[in-house]
Amino acid sequence: MAIPLAYNLRNLWTRRLTTLLTVSGMALVVFVFASILMLAEGLQKTLVETGSNDNVVFLRKGSNSEVVSGVTRQQASILEAFPEIAIGPKGQKLLSKEVVVLIALTKKGSDKPSNVVLRGTGEHSLFLRPQIRLIEGRLPRMGSTEIMAGTNIVRRFKDVRIDERLCCGMRDWKIVGIFDAGSTGFSSEIWGDEDQFMQAFRRNSYSSVIFKLRDSSEFESVKSRIENDPRLTLDVKRETKYYADQSEIMAKFLRILGISLTIIFSLGAIIGAMITMYSAVANRIAEIGTLRALGFKRGNILVAFLLESLFLGFLGGVVGLFFASFMQLITISTMNFQTFSELAFSFSLNSQIISMGMGFALFMGFVGGLLPAIRASRMTIVDALQAI
Repeated sequence: MAIPLAYNLRNLWTRRLTTLLTVSGMALVVFVFASILMLAEGLQKTLVETGSNDNVVFLRKGSNSEVVSGVTRQQASILEAFPEIAIGPKGQKLLSKEVVVLIALTKKGSDKPSNVVLRGTGEHSLFLRPQIRLIEGRLPRMGSTEIMAGTNIVRRFKDVRIDERLCCGMRDWKIVGIFDAGSTGFSSEIWGDEDQFMQAFRRNSYSSVIFKLRDSSEFESVKSRIENDPRLTLDVKRETKYYADQSEIMAKFLRILGISLTIIFSLGAIIGAMITMYSAVANRIAEIGTLRALGFKRGNILVAFLLESLFLGFLGGVVGLFFASFMQLITISTMNFQTFSELAFSFSLNSQIISMGMGFALFMGFVGGLLPAIRASRMTIVDALQAI
């Protein structure tokens, strides 16, 4: 015979002030835990969505990003002859030789400089990145010092707008367009002509070569060709894998930080739940004696008090995740540890984070209520009834 659940709910309502305080403490812990996991997930989602599974990226062997990579003109010419390259609607090869450099721009609000990715692209780059959408102005002309900026750059940096000029590489670059790349990392970049960037920044090699596979299943064939050609000291990755690797270090750091903070905060929440449940036991000694006299066993008492504590954890989890969900409306920017450049992204909530948040809340409720529940279940009928 189990104690009715309504009994537990009535007792929580009777002690609604302590219930509210305990739930609030647990909710705060879950909020912090979920928010930092959402931050790491948002970073990874932004970078992973930047790439396409049909695109492959060639970098210098051992390079972990385009910023430190180098692909010679000779190697780029060899790659252009690969038969696996997809052909565009006008008969052009969907391949782009790109140059990536970092420049410092002044952020709005703080007036502090921050690194921004300047990407030199070819005439076929937009065919490889269908997520790019021009929203203002026009596309830069190839062979000119015209550039276009991503929406996140326009929002976060000073003097980045149509018809403004950026001075870098001993040249003035005119902004003629603004593009939107959705939630991808391209929205945090500035694009221009690859040859102009190579001349201005004195580069004698490309940062990367990217092409679209005519058949996604031919990736292994391309990889084997690279490994067996001594002229091509290059690494090849699917574009999605490349950008996933870009987020790995930062995401791991955020998760470790989140878990560390959560453990510290959770100790306070668990102690709060324990105090609440010990108080409940002390105030309900007579009730416990009455329940035992009515035939309820020690196990029933133990389960009843554990259910109350778990319910507190459940409420804390729901409230914490509810408020954490609003973090998805916020876009923040930080430095990408791999490229040392500014990257804007949003918090992202998914089912895994929800389940982890709820699981952690229930764990806090269980640990906080276990000892008080054991104490309540060990009371003898005689000792408990003496309090009546």
